[in-house]
Amino acid sequence: MHDIRFIRETPEAFDAGLKKRGLAPLSAEILEIDKRRRAAISESEAIQAKRKALSQQIGMAKRKGENADALMAEVAALEQSLKDGEHEASRLDEELRIRLEVVPNLPFDDVPEGADETGNVEIRREGNQRNFSFPPKDHVALGEATGEMDFAAAVKISGSRFVVLKAHLARLERALAQFMLDLHTVEGGYTEVNPPLLVKDAAVYGVGQLPKFAEDMFRTDNGFWLIPTAEVSLTNLVNDMVLDEKELPLRFTAFTPCFRSEAGSAGKDTRGMIRQHQFPKVELVSITTPEQSAAEHERMTACAEEVLKRLGLAYRTVVLCGGDMGFGSRKTYDIEVWLPGQDAYREISSCSNMGDFQARRMNARYRPKEGKGTRFLNTLNGSALAVGRTLVAVLENYQNEDGSVTVPEALRPYMGGLELIPAPPAVPAKK
Repeated sequence: MHDIRFIRETPEAFDAGLKKRGLAPLSAEILEIDKRRRAAISESEAIQAKRKALSQQIGMAKRKGENADALMAEVAALEQSLKDGEHEASRLDEELRIRLEVVPNLPFDDVPEGADETGNVEIRREGNQRNFSFPPKDHVALGEATGEMDFAAAVKISGSRFVVLKAHLARLERALAQFMLDLHTVEGGYTEVNPPLLVKDAAVYGVGQLPKFAEDMFRTDNGFWLIPTAEVSLTNLVNDMVLDEKELPLRFTAFTPCFRSEAGSAGKDTRGMIRQHQFPKVELVSITTPEQSAAEHERMTACAEEVLKRLGLAYRTVVLCGGDMGFGSRKTYDIEVWLPGQDAYREISSCSNMGDFQARRMNARYRPKEGKGTRFLNTLNGSALAVGRTLVAVLENYQNEDGSVTVPEALRPYMGGLELIPAPPAVPAKK
């Protein structure tokens, strides 16, 4: 949500931010609504002041024994005008809120220009792509050959874009999540949270998912939303709160399933585990001050990258251009892991600084150490990592020619010491 005072005082900066996102100027339209709203409020306040003055005159007339009928009639006439004025002010206030709640956040000045992903800028590349002595398979071929990655069974149970993992692969997915949680809590200083997966309208509104992205989520018949990411639950831990600055930053992490309808993604990544309706993810969320949010953003991104470093996976980090950023973000780093089965880098994490955009929607504030009053918090979130996509990356990068998969050293303690996921059983030769 945007601060109307910022738009009122710096309309050029507001429109410039929208332009970086590839959007047309909106300040004139928004300020016209605001102008009419403020006029209605002023008019109502003037009527209230006049009514108060007349009421005092009526009291004085009655004390003197004078006839106050004319004054009382005038007050009665003002009552309807006041109701009309307050109704109009309330209507315009709602119109302004509805208009502002679907306007995306403004990019920071250092966000690159660009209309789509072609405008994103690579800022670093880490690790070495493995040189295979054989043609590498993708995760689908590897997993289905063992019978431990079963898409057909998932289709029968739930439909497309689901998967059933069994045996070693089910354990590997769990091992990845445990490894990530231990890394982020023990070394990263994040507090582990086991949050609700079903949330109310206010929670998804607070992080900016509603009303604009309702079709991207699943909703139950009794009005709950299935979380599209643990960001929803974790960020809302400070909903409608006032914290002391000494409590900040707050850092939360959670391992949860996530649920997305993938509306509008027909035909994209239909093969395998890259884009599914249900997927596991370890999420990071930080709550901090405006002055510390940029440094916290770099720290969070480094924590996500550290997972890939410990797993020995090659990756690159890019900063998204204005036209490719998410709705609520002011700046986003995407981390893309190398997938030899696709011969491409694919997104495995997005780490975003939301500024005070979500905090305004949630009314989440803090008391500064110095000065009076309260300020809106800054919120940040990032995948660290998408567990299913990390599983894909491990399978494809650690595969062997016979179809077996070497378990990365960092995961072996979580796999009971297992060093190798065995190759699929050999198919008997036909006689």
